[in-house]
Amino acid sequence: MTTFLVIVFAILFFVLIMASIALHEVGHLIPAKIFGVRVPQYFIGFGKTLWSTKRGETEYGIKAFPLGGFVRLLGMYPPERSGRKGWLGRMADDARSVEYEQITAADAGRLFHQKPVWQRIIVMLGGPAMNIFLAFVIFLGINLFHGTYQPTLVVSTVSDCIVPADREVKKCTEQDPPTPAAASGVRVGDHLVSFNGVPLTSWEQMGDLIRDNRDQEARVVVERDGQRVELAPTHTVVTAVADRLDPTKTLEAGFFGVSPTNELARGGVGATASQMWDMTKMSVVALASFPVRIWNVGVDLVTGQPRDVNSPISIVGASRVAGELSVETRIPVPDRAASWMSLLGSINLFVALLNLVPLVPLDGGHIAGAIYEWLRRGVNRLRGRPDPGAVDTARMLPVAYLVGGFLLLGGVVLILADIITPISLF
Repeated sequence: MTTFLVIVFAILFFVLIMASIALHEVGHLIPAKIFGVRVPQYFIGFGKTLWSTKRGETEYGIKAFPLGGFVRLLGMYPPERSGRKGWLGRMADDARSVEYEQITAADAGRLFHQKPVWQRIIVMLGGPAMNIFLAFVIFLGINLFHGTYQPTLVVSTVSDCIVPADREVKKCTEQDPPTPAAASGVRVGDHLVSFNGVPLTSWEQMGDLIRDNRDQEARVVVERDGQRVELAPTHTVVTAVADRLDPTKTLEAGFFGVSPTNELARGGVGATASQMWDMTKMSVVALASFPVRIWNVGVDLVTGQPRDVNSPISIVGASRVAGELSVETRIPVPDRAASWMSLLGSINLFVALLNLVPLVPLDGGHIAGAIYEWLRRGVNRLRGRPDPGAVDTARMLPVAYLVGGFLLLGGVVLILADIITPISLF
């Protein structure tokens, strides 16, 4: 029965991801139609068409492989220009000729490249904006109706000793020195009041002070049984700690040896925006190293090395994690539901940020092209030169093929890794 429920909830999660992708494409479709761009096709998936219907001038449908979707905007490439051309120009003209077979005289003024730059940017931003909106609604719902666990300044655990980072078994031995927290006399349940004379307002602030203190003296004041107690002076120690923005990396920083008590806290729009901003910073760092992370997953898969719990996962892997989370009885049902929806919100945010990368065929690549065209026209206008016309995005096809090929290959690697060496959180 448990296996059956895992499969059911994994499929449900997969369907919701596909719905998010469908809505991403709606984010492009609606402004394109508002601005009068001709939209021949709106499809979910790739490959062979399983079902389609035509409404007005647009064909809507579902294709065989539901791992994405697309909206076809007619006239993405400007017309062919005369003159001497190299291999890049010929490649661009070949791609252009396929598109222009469907363009008629009646489409004049309705082609994407003919629209003002600001309209093209809005159309391209529509998809990522939809995913950001979905993520915000999901996280806002969690914060309003369930809440998010936040670390407090109340101590939940005190580490007894300093265990070397490269030791597999994280147990104290007689040779391991006590942690600064243990040496100073911190107890479970203490409320941290100040660190080196600085009043504490949050756990994150406490962590920053400890990290920046490195191996200097540490004087800690706690509140215990209603009384303020100044603990014995000690020194923090320099050790390897996880980078907050990139958990796969470690850095040398001060270490004290206490963990916080987490409390469920509800919030509104402001708390949700702050939460999403923190997640955005972490996602941007992850995106910057995305090719390297996929490469490492591939190497570990081939060599049989254990899968890093912080490595990226595919839609298949995320659905599997969601299915397992749904039946994890050690977690209360409300917490399971909140975590399940939080995973869906995180994926929507990541999809939005991925699509904003300024490389074609991603949305960000077309936005960058439109901005470049606007700047080029502005410079020519200031210099009294003629309008240079639309930027020929067809000449960026080699980049589009390279990026598209990487995303396809990376997706296959992650799916294989999620099937053969899946990440297990429980």
